[in-house]
Amino acid sequence: MALTTKGKAGLAVVALAVLGLALPVSNLVTPREKLEVKSADPRYREVSLLLQGSCADCHTPNLTRYPIYFELPIARDIIGKDIKEARQELIVTRQQLTGEEPLDAVQLGRLKEVIEDGTMPPLRYKLMHWNAGFSQKDRQTLLSWIASQSTTYGIKPVPETNPFSPDKRKVALGKSLFNDKRLSADDTVSCASCHALDKGGTDQAPVSTGIHGQKGPINAPTVLNAAFNFCQFWDGRAANLQEQANGPVNNPKEMGSSWPQVVAKLEKDQAFKKAFSESYAGGLTAASITDAIAAYEKTLITPDSRFDRYLAGDRSALTADEEKGYKLFLQNNCVSCHTGVNFGGLSFEKMGRRKDYFAWRGHPTEADNGRFNVTHAGSDMHKFKVPTLRNVELTFPYFHDGSVSELPEAVKIMGEFQLGKKLSDQDAGLIARFLRSLTGRLPD
Repeated sequence: MALTTKGKAGLAVVALAVLGLALPVSNLVTPREKLEVKSADPRYREVSLLLQGSCADCHTPNLTRYPIYFELPIARDIIGKDIKEARQELIVTRQQLTGEEPLDAVQLGRLKEVIEDGTMPPLRYKLMHWNAGFSQKDRQTLLSWIASQSTTYGIKPVPETNPFSPDKRKVALGKSLFNDKRLSADDTVSCASCHALDKGGTDQAPVSTGIHGQKGPINAPTVLNAAFNFCQFWDGRAANLQEQANGPVNNPKEMGSSWPQVVAKLEKDQAFKKAFSESYAGGLTAASITDAIAAYEKTLITPDSRFDRYLAGDRSALTADEEKGYKLFLQNNCVSCHTGVNFGGLSFEKMGRRKDYFAWRGHPTEADNGRFNVTHAGSDMHKFKVPTLRNVELTFPYFHDGSVSELPEAVKIMGEFQLGKKLSDQDAGLIARFLRSLTGRLPD
């Protein structure tokens, strides 16, 4: 007997229901490589097993367990997109899962954030992986272990002794060049024009001004403590300080010059020429000039902030309100991005992780693309190097667009768009008070 239209519809519903049950059930039998935990910390075995069970599929390259239905139409694209997005947020390596290498401060902060707010694993993943997810006991195990690694989640003081040990003769040359306007085409702009030490290593302007009064597209990041950053520029296009020093000379809106032109000018200065020949085998070249500038910039560190003294054990170094602000900074997980010696500078993060910042601000520019302008990868759109918070009371206006002048307002915007939290005026004010304690001893 032929099925009626109603009967066919019923069979289709049953088939979809069976498929909907079969797909997640298939995950229970999909084989996964189980890594042997080699950590000397006995607690880490339990932590690793939890991470392997609920995080490794998306966050650990070469350990991904693809489900049986991975090759089905649409499924491959959806799963592939999920994995790509996941690894933009966090990668945990095989060696870290086994305990052979430690998780770094950014990873610890990111794990703490998503475990506390319950966003990982996401609901769509748990629907298809019934054996995934964290119980309350699991979350406590993970959070307890993370806290045991560091009560400050990787925050460290600026060392009193410069760890970079730059050559003193090269530093002297670099300091002179840093303040030398001959690096620009019309002898009007130096490195110090946009990175004034008495202005926190910035120009305290929304965007910088180059030759002929031209306005740049982006806020000048501070040069202070820049040597601690994992790369340079907001979009990370320079791997180190020497590469960064190479950029402005050739930029038509900044110094608008060229290295042959700069070298020709400087070679007329016999004292300069002699000093370079004594420090560099190749004499005065683009490479030696940028190396000398980088050597000088490595000395621009700012130790002995009141917070650094607090970290060293002097609890009187912070006021009661500043200490409350520090606790709020940790509790709200600002430390998931702003960590390390520099309170930042260790990762790229999307501007607007929790809410669309650019739709709110309006008037998008090419500079808003961030890291995308370097890699042209869609996943890098609106990503920027996390700025340092050291000396942040001096480095206004804030963000890559220089759109906010007041520190408490900047804190509130970060809370809303990066953390998904509406910070009260009081809490934002307390965090801002704490951040002002990060001003260190400025270099001469």
